[in-house]
Amino acid sequence: MKVFRVTGEINKPNLKTPFTKEVLAAKSDHAVEKVYAEIGSKHRVKRFQLKISNVEEISIDEIANPIIKKIVTGE
Repeated sequence: MKVFRVTGEINKPNLKTPFTKEVLAAKSDHAVEKVYAEIGSKHRVKRFQLKISNVEEISIDEIANPIIKKIVTGE
């Protein structure tokens, strides 16, 4: 599994909120789908209200989320 950092913006009618999310996935397309599912379920946001601007694969040193870092390194 690879670690991807997905950045974008939530565009609700009266609110625009930027976000950055790190996810484990096999491909970048899978990472985007996972972000749509997680943010949609937690924040009640439809897919058309999410604008994904960047998807990048990151190295182990760049991981900010401690849970994902522990899963990847196995510590």
